[in-house]
Amino acid sequence: MVKQAERSAATTGAILLAAKTLFRKHGYEAITIDHIADEAGCKKGAVYHHFESKQAIFERVVDDLQAAIAAELMRPDKRVSSVPPARQMAQSFQAYVKSSNHPDNRQILLIDGPMVLGWKRWREIDDRHFAGMVRTGLSRLMKDAPSATIEAATRLTLGAIMEASIACALTPRPAEAASRYLGPFELMLSGFASQAKAGAKSG
Repeated sequence: MVKQAERSAATTGAILLAAKTLFRKHGYEAITIDHIADEAGCKKGAVYHHFESKQAIFERVVDDLQAAIAAELMRPDKRVSSVPPARQMAQSFQAYVKSSNHPDNRQILLIDGPMVLGWKRWREIDDRHFAGMVRTGLSRLMKDAPSATIEAATRLTLGAIMEASIACALTPRPAEAASRYLGPFELMLSGFASQAKAGAKSG
């Protein structure tokens, strides 16, 4: 029973790795289940045994990539504590923009992702991995603000991060474009913090 489970997990892993490689190189539309099966070294029936469709495979690949980026961003922070909180958060946001635009991720996450999964599902996956992280950071930055204000700031921030990521993906040099967002992110976050503090004093 254990061996069967191990074989199943190995086959699933091979399928996902093959799909990620092919989607990254050729884009979603150019790839078929036959291509994925050939790349994974298994039969087409084995692919359908684990995934009901090519889109289901793609969604899992997107989810796995987002999870990997989130895990990297959540690693213990080695930056010096003297860096202002708004700048630390801005650095994390810029790191996401850069990671999502890495050649291993850009085609899947930012070009094909919204079109294949639809905006709603694509954002749901993004939220699952990053909304809590952003909300926690803003809660610390805007500690005196009402929860509704923090929630609104969270939605605005997530939208800004994703808009920046997509804008970079459409440029000839995404990494270079991503480097321009650190300052604007910090200004936005500093504004949130200042407004929260001013609101607390006036209240």
